[in-house]
Amino acid sequence: MGIRYYSTNRNLASVAGLVPFTGTVSFKEALLQGQAPDEGLFMPGSIPSLSLDAVMALKGAPYRAAASLVAGAFLSGEIDTPVLEGIVADAYNFPVPIERAAGRLFILRLDQGPTASFKDFAARMMARLMNTFRTRGERLNVLVATSGDTGSAVGEAFKGIGGIDVHILYPRTEVSDMQKKQLDTIGDNVRAISVSGKFDDCQNLVKQAFSDPGLAKFNLTSANSINFGRILPQMMYYIYCYAQIAEGGEEMVFCVPSGNFGDALGCEFARRVGLPVKRLLMPTNDNDEFPRFLETGVYRKVSPSRNSISNAMNVGNPSNLARFFDLYGGTVDRTGNVHKMPDLAEMRRRIYSVSVSDDETRETIRRVYRKYGIILEPHGAVGWCGLESYLAQTGDQAPCVCLETAHPAKFPEEIKGLLNVAPSLPESMKDLDQRSGEPYELPSDYPEFKDFLQTHLRTDE
Repeated sequence: MGIRYYSTNRNLASVAGLVPFTGTVSFKEALLQGQAPDEGLFMPGSIPSLSLDAVMALKGAPYRAAASLVAGAFLSGEIDTPVLEGIVADAYNFPVPIERAAGRLFILRLDQGPTASFKDFAARMMARLMNTFRTRGERLNVLVATSGDTGSAVGEAFKGIGGIDVHILYPRTEVSDMQKKQLDTIGDNVRAISVSGKFDDCQNLVKQAFSDPGLAKFNLTSANSINFGRILPQMMYYIYCYAQIAEGGEEMVFCVPSGNFGDALGCEFARRVGLPVKRLLMPTNDNDEFPRFLETGVYRKVSPSRNSISNAMNVGNPSNLARFFDLYGGTVDRTGNVHKMPDLAEMRRRIYSVSVSDDETRETIRRVYRKYGIILEPHGAVGWCGLESYLAQTGDQAPCVCLETAHPAKFPEEIKGLLNVAPSLPESMKDLDQRSGEPYELPSDYPEFKDFLQTHLRTDE
């Protein structure tokens, strides 16, 4: 029997209007449902262990070997090994470079996939798993809210897959021109929806749709990181990276620029399966709800979320905070209301977070280019600035890896203005000018969104 998954809201029996889901589901059910029936997030009831020997055996191996190791540990009993290995090989057919900046400081470049974003890692694996697990004869409708890169990664991953339609919601004025072009022009079974609001508005529309019984017939599921199917693939690159860099057994620091917290959660789970992670750094942009929480012990979401140049991180109430709270013994619901405090002392011991302003982000891009000849885009720069802050405070000598989560070519105006250098386009973006497409435009209004879904979604395969 495989791992069973429970809801983060399972203990909220005293909350008016909420019926806690106290049962458990399989990975397949968690993947296809996306969100628990009580608006909680699914969590594994047990976390498998990986031996350090198994991790270090990945040194010099292709990325798909690490992906197969992690996926096999979580999905054993739910999917045959040859099928899983085929999914992994098909999903990860692009390079995963690790770049040394200096000494023991490294950059893990997750920007070489089909949409030049780290979201490709999770989206491609998820699309293939959903296609494997879905019920034949019934159409699956994927709803995804994006603050920048998630939508295009998900759209490209699902494009052309029969029996699955995808609708992507993005905040109309808070994505870059390059990101908007990517989103609007995917086509085929993928449609973009431009929302007059913030990312949090898009996310709330999606979450309301999932919990609306009037839409149950459409087999809605999520490709946002509220879906555990997005979290599982995001554990893999930490394990791959550790094996390539570390001496067996030494602890490593990972710095993850953080918005909706799914990427950082992958690192948290990697530590819990056995990876020697000394500290998880989670720098944010001006949406500073989490660093303030670690500092004060009081959680207050940022609403409305603040618009920063690291736009994919413009999240004022991260969905995956519920999972972090759960892992540390607490409970917070999707509105940001804390019902039980987590073990704050342990959280502070394991996690470091700091807010990085746009001015600091821009200066970091300049500084890293001058010092190392490396071009960072705004999200990676938030990460690097957070890493510098941590090292200045602690003097830590452990190997440190900072994640570069998007390709600089996705932000050409910003990079050109700061460095007077035009970042070269990756192969995946060279045909963008030739693509065409227009989004649907909707207000941030749930009744109108529901009407749109009822009019446009299909139920038959």
